[in-house]
This record gives sequence, C-alpha cells and structure tokens, in this order.
Amino acid sequence: MDLIKVVEQAFESGKELPAFGPGDTVTVSYRIKEGNKERVQQYRGVVIRITGEGSKKRFTVRKISDNIGVERIFPMDSPFIDSVEINKYGKVRRAKLYYLRGLTGKKARIKERRVAK
Repeated sequence: MDLIKVVEQAFESGKELPAFGPGDTVTVSYRIKEGNKERVQQYRGVVIRITGEGSKKRFTVRKISDNIGVERIFPMDSPFIDSVEINKYGKVRRAKLYYLRGLTGKKARIKERRVAK
C-alpha cells in the first residue's frame, strides 16, 4: 500500500487550483499535443460534479456547443491543465447537477452566488 502512495506522490503535478464547486462556471486552459505541435485550448463551462479523493480527484465540465451538450472530465492532478479560472460562482443546492442534462435555454441557467473578494 505504501508503495502505491509513493508512486502517486512522484507523479503529482504540484499545481494549486482555485477552490471551486459544482455550479461554478470555469475556464480550463488545457494543453493539447497534435503531432509535434502543442497548443492551449480554452474549455469554458459549468462544473456539474466533483468526484474522487486525493490524487484521483476529477471534475466534469459541461458546455453547450451548437445546441449539443458536451461534457469533459478533467483530472485535478493532470499535468496538461495550465490553469483554471473561475468566471462565475453558482448558487446550487446539490453536489451533482445531472438534471442540467435535460434542460435547455433559460431553464438551464444557474443563479449567481455573491462572493466577497
């Protein structure tokens, strides 16, 4: 068991991500390799869940692209995540927002939570 923890610590990226939760709108800057080129892609959407524990923690971001819902799962410790920027803090009452999958348009909006800076 201890050997597994040693290996996990060796592969940690060491980056500190801001504190965000379900309902928050975030922009994830993700590095993508295409052949020998590398570029940074911005992925903006609503966090619908955060699962896992420790180094296996991951979050799912949902966005609407051409009237089709697209979800992407990002590992928190991924070395390919450049940065995570919080655009809006959402006011939600549950941890998993799967009900957003069935909503479109104005019904899919989430109220904004006021945060003192």
